[in-house]
Amino acid sequence: MIDTIAIIDSDRIERMSMLNAESSFLLLEEGRKTEALDISMHCGGGAVNTSIALARLGLDVATIVKLGRDERAETVVARLMEEGASPRWVCRDRRAPTGGSVLVSSHERNAAVFTFRGANTLLDPSDLHDDAFAVDLVYVSHLSNKSADRFPLIIEKAKAHGALIAVNPGVRQLSARGDPLHECLPQVDILAIKRAEADVLVTSLVAQFGEGGQALALEHGEEPPPLAARGLGSGGFEMSLPNFLGALRQLGTKCTLLTDGLGGAFVCQKNEILFCPPFDAEVAGKAGAGDAFAATFSAFLAIGQPSETALKAAAINAASVVSHVDTQTGLMTREDIEARLEDAPDFPERKWQL
Repeated sequence: MIDTIAIIDSDRIERMSMLNAESSFLLLEEGRKTEALDISMHCGGGAVNTSIALARLGLDVATIVKLGRDERAETVVARLMEEGASPRWVCRDRRAPTGGSVLVSSHERNAAVFTFRGANTLLDPSDLHDDAFAVDLVYVSHLSNKSADRFPLIIEKAKAHGALIAVNPGVRQLSARGDPLHECLPQVDILAIKRAEADVLVTSLVAQFGEGGQALALEHGEEPPPLAARGLGSGGFEMSLPNFLGALRQLGTKCTLLTDGLGGAFVCQKNEILFCPPFDAEVAGKAGAGDAFAATFSAFLAIGQPSETALKAAAINAASVVSHVDTQTGLMTREDIEARLEDAPDFPERKWQL
């Protein structure tokens, strides 16, 4: 994607927040110009964000992305090469332009995003060369429309080469093409999802595992993490956090990473749930934090680090990303992250048995 980011002062755009829900809306007056603090253009999109995150962590990275044959495509390729991510598997397609997004960021800098997916939706089996999967880690970012139909083939090719497989599906993939994901879960090593994506999964899980469930066990007076108190829900169905993570575990997922923004992140692996709160950061833009978190966690596991270290490293990198307007400027090197880890050896974490 090519992201166009408009930063609007909160005094110049109205926001409406729902009293009985967690949604907020930015109100744009029709037919009127609104002064912006800044408007800038950047490369973005989950696959490119992830590629650059992994490259900065010192991994040898090549990216399979579908681009149009246009100026935006040239910008994306140049950006990958600038960061040392190989474009040798980049695909071009005349049927649609390269994708683009417009982000309107104001108030708490949680941007409203207008997305044109373009060539992103046109991934074909012929674009998935066997040699591209002869690697240690295959990370699958959001897939939409026809590209999501290639998910089983991607997993098959990655597993055939013995790669560690990390998957970060989007809401559209989970809601419209969730069955292939469910079927492939036993082959997935790391399932990385945000709270909104986890909510979408609830409806399909309830039929097999039931609603509700026990909450996390807490010490007397101990404050639960927000997501543990809230649970997951969709379509009128609700599941406790342990019930949700346990369901994914029973479906064959080896490691689930569940992020909740300022509410921290959970990892469920084997029979243990691990929680890490967010690192402090002055927020300039929240876009890209999820990509940074999931990519960093996956990379640290791939190089042999324990889940606790990977989780803290991911929290550090995500905090750095949100301190910048765009999705990539704040991405850190492995050396910088490890230095931060040494400075915060006692950063709090909590564990529960599932």
